[in-house]
Amino acid sequence: MDGTVLVADDDRTIRTVLTQALTRAGCKVHATSSLVTLMRWIEEGKGDLVISDVIMPDGNGLEALPKISKQRPGLPVIIISAQNNIVTAIQAAEAEAFDYLPKPFDLPDLMKRSARALDIKRRAPAERKPGQGQGGDLLPLVGRTPAMQGLYRLVARVMNTELPVLITGESGTGKSLIARAIHDFSDRRSLPFVTATSTDLATMEGPATVLARAKGGSILFDEVGDLGDEAQARIVRMLDSFTDNAPRVMATSQADLARKMEAGGFRQDLFYRIGGVTITVPPLRDRVDDIPLLADHFIARAERDGLPPRRFAKDALDLIRAYSWPGNVRQLENSIRHLSVTSSEEVISKAETEAVLANQPAMEPLLSGDGDRLSASIAKHLRRYFDLHGGTLPPPGLYLRILREVEAPLIEIALDATGGNQAKCAELLGINRNTLRKKITDLDISVTRRRKLM
Repeated sequence: MDGTVLVADDDRTIRTVLTQALTRAGCKVHATSSLVTLMRWIEEGKGDLVISDVIMPDGNGLEALPKISKQRPGLPVIIISAQNNIVTAIQAAEAEAFDYLPKPFDLPDLMKRSARALDIKRRAPAERKPGQGQGGDLLPLVGRTPAMQGLYRLVARVMNTELPVLITGESGTGKSLIARAIHDFSDRRSLPFVTATSTDLATMEGPATVLARAKGGSILFDEVGDLGDEAQARIVRMLDSFTDNAPRVMATSQADLARKMEAGGFRQDLFYRIGGVTITVPPLRDRVDDIPLLADHFIARAERDGLPPRRFAKDALDLIRAYSWPGNVRQLENSIRHLSVTSSEEVISKAETEAVLANQPAMEPLLSGDGDRLSASIAKHLRRYFDLHGGTLPPPGLYLRILREVEAPLIEIALDATGGNQAKCAELLGINRNTLRKKITDLDISVTRRRKLM
């Protein structure tokens, strides 16, 4: 690897580490803590690659990107930032940064990206397609987990296309927030963002009303998999009526729409109209390394809302990392908000955290592989649940929490199989009818009586 690299960061340690690593790799390095100095070097024609922080004492690295591009077309810029959120990632994408890395970054990874940037810089400009960003399809990454880096890269790619977007994921993962971000950072940001609910689609005139409110902006069909046949048909007719200047269409769904379509529960023509690009939002248990970042974010938000400053003790944070968070980010946010309000000290203790988690669901929904006996599947999930606690015991009250996790879906499915007939359901389960009624009340189970054709 050879070339001259300009490094701008107000953290002396980062400047030292990057200078040593790049020099050993064969590069010349100029390092500074000043954005003004960086811009002067660029104006003087120095550098084949820029590695810059966002927040500097005398300016903002992101805001300088258009000026750098104008002054030195083709000069690749890698943005590094401690602001690990979608806003920073998309801003870097819009400004055509070569790449984006969140802090703390992986040094070997940054070196590989630097080598790639220098290699592209050496190529003749004619080798790049007109309008292509300096990294081609290497759009900015954000977050410390590969799952979220991939998600935000895809968001940055699709935000200014006309393709419909289907956003899938479990409850509480932030599907609607992703849809809102796609709109807010797109060319349609100044136009309305309209969420169409089942109520909006309950009448023949509903779709026309939604369309009029959108005014060429974006329409989100929230939890489209829960809509009935008539509402689905109205959406299809509305989409078929689109002309020029039609709004951007997005939809969210917890359900597997492909499987639901195969089972006859979702219209095939609607599925293919809304599924131009599918974005899958990962559950929180699949990106455990992001939990401390999210915890800090929610504590800071609570402080901005007027609550006292808080921080987690190390063993309390370890407990939060080990929990499976079946309600995902929304559940995490609510739990941390609760702790911010109820904690008696600035440092939130493990005991306080255990007390809050003891009243939460014990684990994610039980999933069984093909051919697995139920007991084997349950045992597999229970072992994983204990393993996630890293040698410490789960919060007290585990027995009742596990029973509740299994009991509620068992009763709901049995009620569904018997058409809501509680006498038949009690007989099926082998329990007293009064016991069943009490469990329905305690578990807050909704009962709908209907004729069961079986």
